[in-house]
Amino acid sequence: MQGWLFLSYVALGSLFALTGLRQFFIAPLADLGPNVIWFAIQVAPLVLTLPGMLAGTIRSTFLLCLGSLLYFVHGVVVVYDGGLVVIGSFEIAFALTLCGTTAFLVRKLREAEAAAQI
Repeated sequence: MQGWLFLSYVALGSLFALTGLRQFFIAPLADLGPNVIWFAIQVAPLVLTLPGMLAGTIRSTFLLCLGSLLYFVHGVVVVYDGGLVVIGSFEIAFALTLCGTTAFLVRKLREAEAAAQI
């Protein structure tokens, strides 16, 4: 289970870094203030679920799994827009990795919780 947890943290950090890279260096807005606000909005699903994920709660892990689908959809839109195909492809790959690993972790956490109640 530790390997899956590590892989989910790598995918989460990669999505965070990819969003920052795109927002501040590749396709920034005209001013720094709106860039920071838009970046904060874009990474909010990752940042808000991270404390629960670190604590190992099922709810936060499941919410992170659902939140990763937002990044998947955004990546698909970016790829089909045609401007940043490579960045969009990486976003799709990291989002699918995060979704898969967190779904597996939810399953394992539920099994461990059920075994503890018996």
